[in-house]
Amino acid sequence: MKNPTALIADDEEPMRDMLRARLAECWPELAIAAEAANGVEAIALAGRHQPDVVFLDIRMPGLSGIEAARMLFNRCHIVFVTAYDQYAIEAFEQGALDYLLKPVGGERLKTTCARLKERIGQRPADIAVQLSRLLDGRGGGGNSGNHGGRREYLHWIQAQVGSSLRMISTREILFFQADEKYTRVQTAQGEVLIRKTLKELADELDPDEFWRIHRSTLVRVDAIAEVTRDLRGRQMVRVKHCAEQLEVSRGNTHLFQQM
Repeated sequence: MKNPTALIADDEEPMRDMLRARLAECWPELAIAAEAANGVEAIALAGRHQPDVVFLDIRMPGLSGIEAARMLFNRCHIVFVTAYDQYAIEAFEQGALDYLLKPVGGERLKTTCARLKERIGQRPADIAVQLSRLLDGRGGGGNSGNHGGRREYLHWIQAQVGSSLRMISTREILFFQADEKYTRVQTAQGEVLIRKTLKELADELDPDEFWRIHRSTLVRVDAIAEVTRDLRGRQMVRVKHCAEQLEVSRGNTHLFQQM
């Protein structure tokens, strides 16, 4: 009997490396047939290698993981691997279609591998219902979802730091600030740059957790230490654990109406 095979699709090479290494620990018999950096490549490689399992990142350039899953329907077992949580965990908890949150933990991956081992050789589950639920939850393709009337927001930021991929909880972030074609992510420990725009972040983050105080700045509300006025009468925000002051634009002064 031949060993089962898998394809890993993720646009972040460090994440592919991490998943491949953990799969080798959890399921040594599983052979990684190919790796793809986007959805289009995933479809092509799946057609060429006919893997038993495809691990799909949801957010990839060209063709999303959801769109790729639709094209792979009934051809293999699919496991989503992404930074978005809860609504999908509930949606996929019982099915062959599984859902892993980044960073993927070893124990959770063992559970996924155990489920897959039971289903290898069987017809893949009908994922149409689960996919519809996920797409409905994503609010028409956005990055956050609405599951059962409750919208879900981004909880993790991925940042490339050298050759590593760092996962930053939004609870660690003091503020985001546009920096030309990048966005600066400021934490108490330092700063990193990410490629996601401030507009994308504003759409994905919980508006009760982060306020847009300026067209170039999103600040975490509970990180605000104080709001003062400078000599020109501008409102300035000081956040905890950071000496930098952030300007509040005129259009957003209503956020601090008492001043």
